[in-house]
Amino acid sequence: MENRLSRYIWKHTSRQQIWILFVVALSMIPYFLSFDLPKQIVNGPIQGKGFETDGATQLFMHLEFSLPLIGNVVLFPGLELNRVQTLFALSMVFLLLVIVNGLFKLYINTYKGRLGERLLRRIRFELVDRILRFPPGQFKRVKGAEIASMIKDEVEPLGGFTGDAFVQPALLGGQALTALIFIFMQHFWLGMIAALIVVVQAVIIPRMRKRLLVLGRERQLTARELSGRVSEIVDGISTIHAFDTSNFERADISARLGHIFKIRYDLYQWKFLVKFINNFLAQVTPFLFYCIGGYLALNGRLDVGQLVAVINAYKDLPGPLKDLIDWDQTRQDVQVKYVQVVEQFQVDRLLDPKLQAVAADNDQALKSPLAAVNLSLVDDSGAKLLERVSLQITPGEHVAVLGGEALAEAVARMIWPESGKVVAGGDDLWDLPESVTGRKISYAAAEVYMFHGTLGDNLLYGLKHAPLTPAVYDEQGENHHRWEINEARLAGNPDYDINSDWIDYSTAGAEGPDHLFASVRTVLDAVLLSKDILDLALRSTFDPSENPDLAARIVEMRHALREELDTEGLNSLIVTFEPDSYNREATVGENLLFGTTTGMTLKGRAIGQNRYFRSVMQQTGLGPRLFQMGYEIAENAVELFADLPPDHPFFQQLTFMTPEDIPEYQLLLQKLRGKSFEEVTDNERYKIIKLSFAYIEPRHRFGLLNDDLMAEIVRARKIFHDNLPKDMEDEIERYDNSRYMASASVMDNVLFGRISHKHADGSERIRTIARTLLNTLGLYDQVLALGLNYHVGAGGRRLTGVQRQKVGLARSLIRHSDYYIFNRPLPGLDHRIQDQIVRNVLELTRHNKNNPAVVWVLSNPALTTLFDRVVVFERGTLTADGKPDLISNKDEAKQLVPS
Repeated sequence: MENRLSRYIWKHTSRQQIWILFVVALSMIPYFLSFDLPKQIVNGPIQGKGFETDGATQLFMHLEFSLPLIGNVVLFPGLELNRVQTLFALSMVFLLLVIVNGLFKLYINTYKGRLGERLLRRIRFELVDRILRFPPGQFKRVKGAEIASMIKDEVEPLGGFTGDAFVQPALLGGQALTALIFIFMQHFWLGMIAALIVVVQAVIIPRMRKRLLVLGRERQLTARELSGRVSEIVDGISTIHAFDTSNFERADISARLGHIFKIRYDLYQWKFLVKFINNFLAQVTPFLFYCIGGYLALNGRLDVGQLVAVINAYKDLPGPLKDLIDWDQTRQDVQVKYVQVVEQFQVDRLLDPKLQAVAADNDQALKSPLAAVNLSLVDDSGAKLLERVSLQITPGEHVAVLGGEALAEAVARMIWPESGKVVAGGDDLWDLPESVTGRKISYAAAEVYMFHGTLGDNLLYGLKHAPLTPAVYDEQGENHHRWEINEARLAGNPDYDINSDWIDYSTAGAEGPDHLFASVRTVLDAVLLSKDILDLALRSTFDPSENPDLAARIVEMRHALREELDTEGLNSLIVTFEPDSYNREATVGENLLFGTTTGMTLKGRAIGQNRYFRSVMQQTGLGPRLFQMGYEIAENAVELFADLPPDHPFFQQLTFMTPEDIPEYQLLLQKLRGKSFEEVTDNERYKIIKLSFAYIEPRHRFGLLNDDLMAEIVRARKIFHDNLPKDMEDEIERYDNSRYMASASVMDNVLFGRISHKHADGSERIRTIARTLLNTLGLYDQVLALGLNYHVGAGGRRLTGVQRQKVGLARSLIRHSDYYIFNRPLPGLDHRIQDQIVRNVLELTRHNKNNPAVVWVLSNPALTTLFDRVVVFERGTLTADGKPDLISNKDEAKQLVPS
């Protein structure tokens, strides 16, 4: 990247800058005329110069000039106008000049804005492009939040300055010079006064503002460090809580904020001092003009029109001058920021862009064998990871590695060789394009990063190399797409269409989108992830309008489940929802609403404020009864749980109250003791009644539900639904045994009821029967596919650590590669499950038509017997390489494997 921002801007926008500079020069003509016109209006029609006699007229808009050899040329003879007509005509010309000058400013500023945004887009893309080409070790030295802050915030002013870099000094300088020349043309000494003040401002103010640049640079650096520190707190929040260091972090942040405050306060003090001096100098000149100019006018050495014109011209001089000084400060400020950003992104051994060129085809082969040749690796501290290692891996070979994590990282290009190299058939791996190494070598490790999106997005991430199938747009969409392509090219961005289909189905062994899921399921089964995803799917929701066939089949499965339970004599396992009866296994709230809420007016605290719901409670008289029920629940909960520690397992049964709520309800009970339903406030009433909404008699067993109260709830339910206002019909989806409920999970739709608490293992038995029915009805794949739409959250944190490791392994296996490098990918699993997954993966790769090699750095040495070859490293040195029987002492081998 260029070291000077001005050179960078000119390099990428020179043609546009030349055009806008031409427009600026053109705009100076009407700008100058707007200064001279007030003098003509005051001296002419207002003071009567040229209209001394009655009925006198003057030519208006007379255009005539003389040419050599030709003589006078009259373009327009002009219009004869009297004094009043001339006044109005000149005033209309003045208004026209105001409009023309405004249109010039509008065009110039709009053009500058578009120019700046394009360059800002170019800079940001170039910085992200550099991140993608950073050498592997660079990411151990930088914080992601600081880099993100630089790209998002610190380069923002660069875009705004781009349009002003050349245009602003030309425009403002031109305006100031035009005004100054005009003042000189009216009176020399008044012009000298204006010029002297301009020189003083141009010398003093920039010198004073150097201090502002230093403070601004310090503010930028401290803000960036704060961003990185906050990111560390977010990433390490579990460690902070585990070691009780939250107050240490508060102290650190407080100190940083104090330092930033001091810098910003100094900045404001100095900034407004400079502003005060600048404004004072700007206002001194009108004072001198009024004094000296007025004196000259009184002595007849300056007419009133000239004085008005001078004052009017100077009125437009401080503005451009001040803006010009501000521009110079901004120029220095953004230059500093630009240099700081460039320094952070100017790293050694940046990857060649050619290595990451897009390649749609997957035909280029990776030569074999894959080999380490005299390879030495070191970490950031200089400690040896591998020392002069040479070995090769041939296609189809299954190699177990003990203690060789660094070798796996080197083969996957995660670490740069200190000496020696990794080669593929003689080609240095670092000289090969990523379109070859990134497709022919698949890598998985214990640390799995999952991108923000769905589970399916992350599983298929390794198949998205190039836009393969163009997206289809309607006419409006196509026009917008063409505009996007044009803007991307003007900003120096690639014009790849993110809406195209990027998935390389052939790499996954699929003929197209319709056959992809078969490949996905095979891999999910191999890594024992299918059950996890199926559970996620059963807890998920989907829109039945987008998949009406599946919705209908789920309803069919609902009835099939009833038949299966009847056949096995387990019909008491589920208590179904019936419109005219109370479901004892459901909460009071579920029985009352008899449906799932889809809007916000009946959710949480809102239901207590809902006018219609409150009217139903009042009409049925149920409010006081639920209040009394909630009061007794609170008394029982406080009595039973008040003396228990917050982590006591009994709290798992307390679904309507958290341990933190106990003290609050203790105080509330004391406050409400002896008060009736009508005497308490709405907020207190809600806090008590909401406890009753979560109550389930068979689970909580406080003996608060009798047949009479259950009948009252069912009656209130009927009144609630029969009189539901039309504007609330979309707020709740009523239970209907013949229909799929979009707002309920798949499992809730299958159950259409609640599992009885009489059966301790009821949930697991139901899930087992449900999985069997999914296979029997041929719905397993369709429901499993729903699980792929599960959103994994930031960094995949909505999944467990073991699930993330399985996803990382599956993401590599979905691709048909020539080499699979697995660097202890499953340390979180017990040995029995690891054994099963390793067997499954090896069996899966044997059926891969690519005949791939598998290199597996093992966590469990006992699994070496499953491989063709075992390679053992001890302290970075290759100590053994041969058949699995070379390791006879498992206890010694375990010492080579990090825990």
